[in-house]
Amino acid sequence: MAISKTPTEVELVDARQVLQLHAIAQLRRLLPLYEATHDPQLLDEIQRWTAMLPEEDGIPMENFWHYLQIGLLIELVNQLWHDRSDYFAAGNVFVYYSPDQAEDVVLNRSTAYRGPDFFVVTGIDGEKPRDNWVVWLEGKYPDLIIELLSDTTADNDKNTKKDIYQNIFRTREYFWYDGDTEFAGWELVDGKYQPKTPNERGWFWSEVLGAWLGIHRSVYERRAFNWLRLFDREGRLVPTQEEAKRQAQRQAEQERLKREQVEAELERLKARLRELGVEE
Repeated sequence: MAISKTPTEVELVDARQVLQLHAIAQLRRLLPLYEATHDPQLLDEIQRWTAMLPEEDGIPMENFWHYLQIGLLIELVNQLWHDRSDYFAAGNVFVYYSPDQAEDVVLNRSTAYRGPDFFVVTGIDGEKPRDNWVVWLEGKYPDLIIELLSDTTADNDKNTKKDIYQNIFRTREYFWYDGDTEFAGWELVDGKYQPKTPNERGWFWSEVLGAWLGIHRSVYERRAFNWLRLFDREGRLVPTQEEAKRQAQRQAEQERLKREQVEAELERLKARLRELGVEE
């Protein structure tokens, strides 16, 4: 694990944490056995003990922008891949990848890694209900991660988390954005992150998404902001559900007006023919 716990710290635990620490001890025992045998009964036990791990920590998001931007990214990926069910896009949920890391979360250690702001995993059953992402159950780490920077998290996002995503997760693409102008992207090349090169608009191409990621001034949830948005291969904005609805309404209105214009022109021609004594 990239983040080490401090051996001298004194940790007070309550009854709930005692049960969760017992679950982690069982996972430490069962996971190597299952890896060696793939016994389905062991997997059932692993799932049962894993279900006892925390699903939230009660720590609020940095600000309301984080909440909206995460929701926007999830919605856009769902819009982009509306015809697919082989992916999981989520944000602000725990990602468990080892019993040691789970213990850090349970004990609320200051160095505990809990998860990214936003991530995407592909090649999985996307219709399976999930409250978090557990690597030892899913068999995969995230393929794409986005962290939303703040004054209190930027250093951790750019250093400690980047090391975790490169060296442990082997996440193919990593991006960060500060809600203003700082937007960077990285891709895994031979086990090391290399900076992505933006296009002339400052957008980064994502091989995972098959789309561009870029800053775009727009209105989302009645707030005008420099949102991180998706664009298709041709550079067209991937619309939110509300934007797609408005586009469909505008198109329907344009088609109605066009039909009315054609019908009016037809009536004018008919009237002219009658004036000339030509029967219809």
